[in-house]
Order: sequence, then C-alpha cells, then structure tokens
Amino acid sequence: MAITIETAALSNFFIAILALLASAHLLGYLFSRLTLPRVVGEIVGGLLLGPTFLGHFFPDAFKTIFVEQGILLATLYWLGLILLMFSSGFELERKFEKGDKKTILALVLGTTLIPLIFGWIATSFFDLTKLIGTANNILSLKLVITVGLAITSIPVLSKIFLDLGIIKTGFAKLVLATATIHDVVLWVFISIATGLVSAAAISANTIFWHVFISLLFFFVALMIVPKIIDFIAKLQLRLIPLNYELPVIVLILLAFTVVASLLDINLVFGAFLAGIVINFIRNPRFQEAKQHIKDFSMAFLIPLYFAVVGIKLDLLHHLDIRFLLIFILFAIVVQTIAVLITTRFLKYNWLTCFNFAVALNDRGGPCIVLATVAFDLGIISETFFVTLILLAIITSLIAGAWFRYVVKKGWPLLVSRTHKNAETQEIKIQ
Repeated sequence: MAITIETAALSNFFIAILALLASAHLLGYLFSRLTLPRVVGEIVGGLLLGPTFLGHFFPDAFKTIFVEQGILLATLYWLGLILLMFSSGFELERKFEKGDKKTILALVLGTTLIPLIFGWIATSFFDLTKLIGTANNILSLKLVITVGLAITSIPVLSKIFLDLGIIKTGFAKLVLATATIHDVVLWVFISIATGLVSAAAISANTIFWHVFISLLFFFVALMIVPKIIDFIAKLQLRLIPLNYELPVIVLILLAFTVVASLLDINLVFGAFLAGIVINFIRNPRFQEAKQHIKDFSMAFLIPLYFAVVGIKLDLLHHLDIRFLLIFILFAIVVQTIAVLITTRFLKYNWLTCFNFAVALNDRGGPCIVLATVAFDLGIISETFFVTLILLAIITSLIAGAWFRYVVKKGWPLLVSRTHKNAETQEIKIQ
C-alpha cells in the first residue's frame, strides 16, 4: 500500500515544525536569561502560535499551518512526551545518604498521603461537571485532581538549583530525592487512572486488576530488567556488536511503551519506567549513550512537545479565572500544610520548613504531562486542562523567584534538626 503526502501539506508540516521550534527555543532562551524556567518560555512560544494569539488575529494562517497538520503534529507531540518521560526517568536518584533516609521517607509519606486525602475529600465540593472530560469517568477525574495537588517537578527544580549553584547542597539532595520517590508513587496512580478509562465498567475487581498490573510492571521493570542487561553486558559475547548501547536503549524504550499499552497501562508510564531502568544499568557506556538521547530530545522533540502544549491552550474561550484562582490557592495551601506538618515533626526551623514547602509545591513538567495525558484521554475538560497547565507554570515561577531571593539574601536553605547547624549559601548571583 502506497502512503503519500501532498507536497503542499508536507511543506506546511515542516513550516509548522520550524515555527514551533523557533518560537519555543527563542522564548525558552529569553525566559532562561530572565532566570525563569525555560519550559515556561517554550509553552509561551507555542501559546503565541495557538488560538489565543495567531488563531485569533490570523485564523486562516493558523488553520493552514497548524490545524490541518493536526495528525502529523500529534505524532511528534506524543514522541516528545514519551522522550520527556523517558528522560525524566534518568533523574531518579539511585543512592541515598543513610542519615537522610528517615527525612526522605517522612517527606514522601507526608507530601503524598495528606494531599491525596485532602484532594479526594475536596472533589465532593467541586463542580465536577465543569471539570470532567468526554470519557465521563468520575473515578479517573478524582484521581487526576488528587495527583495534581501532590505532584512535584524534578526537572524544573533541578534546573533552578543548578542555575543558582545550590544543586550540590544537602537541601537540594533531600528535595530531589523526595520528589523522585514521590512522583514514582504518583505515576502509579496516574497509570491506574488512565487504565480505568479504557475499562468497560468500573468495579472493585477492575480497580484491583489495574493496581496489580501497574505494580507488577513496576516491580519487573526495576528489579529484573536492569540485572538481565548487566548480565548480558558482562558476558562480552562476540555476537554483541560494538556500540550496541544506543540501539538497545531505543529498543527498551519502545518495548516498554508497547507492553504498557498492551496491558492498558498508560504508555507514558512505560516510558518513565524505561528511563529508570536505563538509569539503573551500571555499565558506563549505557550512561554515555543515554546522554546522547537526552541531548537530542532536549533540542528537538521535547521543546516541540511543550510548544504544542502551548498551542492547545485557548485562554480566550477556556480560561475560568475564578476557578483557576481557587484551585491554585487550594493546591498550594494543601501541599504547604502537608510539608509544614511533616518538616515541623522532623524538628526543622520555620525557614527550612517554608523552603521545603515552596520546593515541593513546584509542579512544573509532571503536572503539564498529567494535564496533557488526562486531556487527550478525555478524563478532564479543556477548562481544567488550562487550569492545570497554569498551575504548573505559576508554581514553577514562584519556586524560581523564592530561591533566587533566598540565595541573594544569604539565608540558610537547611537548618539541621538540632537547630545549631545551618547550611548557608555564599553564592554570587550570575
């Protein structure tokens, strides 16, 4: 069967890619120069090309360049999303300091359980008819709302800490380790929520099955696959070609996404686990190969993904300012309460507690992924999609501004539980 694309359509497709990438990189660069999260600039770059601006003032150009290329752009969008989650899996901390394990465990429990409980109860007070998507699945919607309250952004926080020169501090290590475990747990919830959408009927058996399959897939991926790959690498068989690591990594990514899809587990979760698996492989050549994939993804498909997210935002027709303000305030307050209760229990001083609260309130990239996956599967409405994206952007901006201010003032990021030793920063702002 011959597969053809008209020359005009193909030209418009490449024009769309060029416009999206140029806008994403330009705005991302400008935002980074302003010490703001680059990902926010990439989304704004897409926003300018979407229905809010280009589509409003030049509707014919918007339709020709972007709307008519919807299927092709959607394919690249999903590839970018898969590579984003794959790269996010690379960030998982493999080892934790012994003295930090209790703190990390307490923070993970506190910042997961409390928001989940608050979020589940709060769904009784929201008007879910405005939030639910075309799939009309209330249980999945409630899970998305609760996860949206608790999720934390590892990539954005890492970039903020790196830019400010505090990435090696004890505070940054605690935050990133907590966020890592925290988000792995929450992605299991997301995989369950998306799996329930495809179920013909919701029952206790259906829920148990999706929980069981998600946890089994998680266990096999992290406990067995890395050991098999390490074992094969140590055999040094003559049949194994040189520089085989890059193709193997790509095949692992594709295999995990396919298996996840066949098991009715969201393929994004499969890509995330594939990234964790590659990160756990001890062979240094695999670590070098994964960096090449990450560099390519960060230059091409991931900015394209965030730009398309910006195009999806229609602020003129689907922005409910009243609900946006209420939900953002509620999300920040719930997570802040959870963090303050946990960190005060650990006997940190108030400044340290507030630093943790601001960091763990940064929802960034994971919240954007949550919003796009839930929206594309019909779990949430377009109004709630816009709200979650803006929640991710606003909390990322708050985190960046706060830690820049803390470092500029020379305030300690972390005061030990004895209240005697402080982790101070003497860093010159670039």
